[in-house]
Amino acid sequence: MANSNNYKKVVPAAKDALNKFKYEVASEVGVNLKDGYNGDISAKDAGKIGGQMVRKMIQQAEDNMTK
Repeated sequence: MANSNNYKKVVPAAKDALNKFKYEVASEVGVNLKDGYNGDISAKDAGKIGGQMVRKMIQQAEDNMTK
């Protein structure tokens, strides 16, 4: 079955910034990502990256709300 992604990016221009952010966070949590395909990393490592990205984005949003 073909993978159909019906999700639309809210801010398509943010793709490059989020990708850069992902690599920065991966480096911080000790996960080595390579350019291109990274489907061989463990779910645990992928979760570390995603979880830390969410924490940082929430922190930034909270900081912006208090200004």
